Amino acid sequence: MMLIGHGLPKLQGFSKMKDGFPVPSLPPLNFMSPPISLVACIGGELVASALLILGFMTRPAAFIFCFTMVIAAFEIHAGDPWFSKGGASKELALLYLIPGVAILLAGAGSYSFDAVIYKGEKRRGW
Repeated sequence: MMLIGHGLPKLQGFSKMKDGFPVPSLPPLNFMSPPISLVACIGGELVASALLILGFMTRPAAFIFCFTMVIAAFEIHAGDPWFSKGGASKELALLYLIPGVAILLAGAGSYSFDAVIYKGEKRRGW
């Protein structure tokens, strides 16, 4: 849902969104320009989502995904209500954050590229 509904539209609309995309005001991130902020958001919503679907680099991808959702919920939607009543809210970002945290803590499952790679390393004695 994140990949197709949020990340891909941002990638497709990059040229229209790049100048007006919000920049977080948090000290480590406030140096970014709107295009760099949009690229970071696309990385968190599109690239990290794709990696999570594949089960490749699962924990780093989950961390990036969760970080993006925390910024979306508490920085970009800071002034919005917690729950949606037809408008913008923190709710959707938090609903994406919850499974992201679960994947971050649990790691990849047995049907993932990470599991295949780990099994290969285990056989070689690494």
